[in-house]
Amino acid sequence: MYQVPNYTQTVSIRLSEVLADIGVDERMILKTRRTWLLKESLHNINYQLLDKDSTLKYIFGSQSEGTTTLEMESDIDQLVNIKTFTVIQDWNDWTPGVHNLLMIEDNSVSPGYCLLQCPVNDVPLSADGDSDQFFFQDRTGKLFVKNSLVYMFYNDSEIHGPAGTYQGQPGYKDLDKVFALHCTKWPQQARQWLDQEDEGQWPSAEMKQYCSRTGCFVVCVGCRGSKHEQIEWRISTSLAERCLMFDLDITQIRCYVLMKMILKTYITPFLKDVISSYMCKTVVSHCIANTHSNIWRKDNLLFCLTQCLYLLYTNIINENCPHFIIPGNNLMRGKISPAVKPYILEILNNIINSEGVALLRIKCDALGSRLHLKFYNLCAFKESDIISATLLLNFALTKSEILAETDDFLKDSSPNEAVEKLKNYISKALYCQYEGLDKTASLLLLPWYCTTLGSVLASRNICQYNTVSADALKLISLGLNTDVASSKLKLASIFYCVQEIEKADLVLGEIESRYDLQIVASVCGCHHQFRRKIVKQRFGQLCNNYSEEVLQYITASCVRFLPCEIHCVPTELRYEFFRSTQEDRLFRTKEDNKWMDYAVVDSLPYLYFLQYKVYSHLGRYDQKQATLLKLISTIKEEPNLGHRETALNILGKCMEQEGRAGDALYCYSMSLNVRRRNNAAKIHICILLSVLINART
Repeated sequence: MYQVPNYTQTVSIRLSEVLADIGVDERMILKTRRTWLLKESLHNINYQLLDKDSTLKYIFGSQSEGTTTLEMESDIDQLVNIKTFTVIQDWNDWTPGVHNLLMIEDNSVSPGYCLLQCPVNDVPLSADGDSDQFFFQDRTGKLFVKNSLVYMFYNDSEIHGPAGTYQGQPGYKDLDKVFALHCTKWPQQARQWLDQEDEGQWPSAEMKQYCSRTGCFVVCVGCRGSKHEQIEWRISTSLAERCLMFDLDITQIRCYVLMKMILKTYITPFLKDVISSYMCKTVVSHCIANTHSNIWRKDNLLFCLTQCLYLLYTNIINENCPHFIIPGNNLMRGKISPAVKPYILEILNNIINSEGVALLRIKCDALGSRLHLKFYNLCAFKESDIISATLLLNFALTKSEILAETDDFLKDSSPNEAVEKLKNYISKALYCQYEGLDKTASLLLLPWYCTTLGSVLASRNICQYNTVSADALKLISLGLNTDVASSKLKLASIFYCVQEIEKADLVLGEIESRYDLQIVASVCGCHHQFRRKIVKQRFGQLCNNYSEEVLQYITASCVRFLPCEIHCVPTELRYEFFRSTQEDRLFRTKEDNKWMDYAVVDSLPYLYFLQYKVYSHLGRYDQKQATLLKLISTIKEEPNLGHRETALNILGKCMEQEGRAGDALYCYSMSLNVRRRNNAAKIHICILLSVLINART
């Protein structure tokens, strides 16, 4: 058996400890994978329920693999499968109801790529000029699909190769979105890998067979420099590769993470887009496949890393990094110019020969500093709480954004239409027999649908009879515990609107007792300007100890009222439905259109506003004044409000009720400082000035 020197063992153990401290350990990786895969399920289940299931979303890459860290700033790699097309390998596999494209893999096509032949009588686009733009007919009359076909699905993005890159707003990661077509069968070019019999080596024969059942995708990019570049499609085995990454042990994952840190520190700042993290993943995969499993140990991490770096060094010398599953596809083809090649080789050679010293200069996640402290047996801060909090807050934001998509489907509906749509969503969610994470996702969405349906019914009841039916209240109750406050605030708002003040008071008291200001985090997925500035310590601890189920106890989403819920909204907040003039609408973004036609307010300010109104009705002067001070303090001091301008508007209405017109005008002007356009503060100012002028005359 191979024996490592004591120095290598010591460095390896300390390095493993440092990586564990920054979240690269078994528990955190499993937590990360579950969170991202559950987000994937949420998207797809919601699309099914909304009858938007012509696409299927996958999240690949570092995020869903758990092979990234807080400061590595890895992009989100999203693949969108366009289900209106299917790729087949034989005309006998024809699938009715979709556009069938025949995968052509022959010697005329670059390795790792294919052509897609389309039946002449099944051209999906019929407008004049579309055939020239999206199709190519050869001399024999065969019709092939150009890879530009998928570009029609990109919008508001900068295209890099097959991916549309959506630049992340503050608090959001960049998104690389790839539209792809699925083939249920394994590509012929990968059969060699599948049929290789390496006894005792990774991956096992069983794992290979499992991978083959995932099929493959084709994405819209041809091989650079190929004579068929416009009509070639790259074969992607992303699902199989994700399965393989999930099969790695912790030392192998740590080796890959270190490779990416070295790339980020020593190569990418000077030579961007020459060596990619995907090449590093491929190198690590080849190393694992060609070494015995007993090499990959915690006390041997430095040796394993050196072997991977040496293989990368060899690949650069040969200018050939073979794809792990389709070896004929050279990932380095055309990537390394003669001018930069010696420079990269020198960098790698210095790192390899440094015997780990080069790791001390890695600033990403303070890896070098942490490693230095470990050698002196000094403890460094563990990142597990912050990572867990970031993960679950990101998940909560995703859920909020997905529910906003549901609201968008209901936005222009009458109350009766909204009721029928929501009943349909709920019945479909109950009818479908989901399993695993899909079942968890459906159970997370269903209560929100029930509460929204109950609120729409309540609004209709109030409009017609100024009361609320038992059916509406029962439906609302099914979703009361989706988070700490938002659904309960809808219930309290309904009670207030029908003048059942004592019931509203009881609900608000329960919310306040559960809303621990030292723990609960506000969540708003309405727009990208929402940025999380502070993660509360106890919030992070709870996130670290529990999974997504804890979010119902420690998060409070913003409260969203659709136009069909208008009668559940106090008069002071109804102005938010009419925040936009025709001119203002011209300045809206795509994200703005998802919420600006609603009345939306953060949970904590709305809690204090409703309490202020309730205490006013009940004649509790001292409690009313104390609550007003809480509302003021929240707006001034809470950094994580998504709708601060709305909070200032309702505070202004409270000031008007107090007879403090000057303070009300100040609140409205501060609101306009937050959001100059599409702001109901303009309406409030006009009304208040009119009242003041009329009072003087």
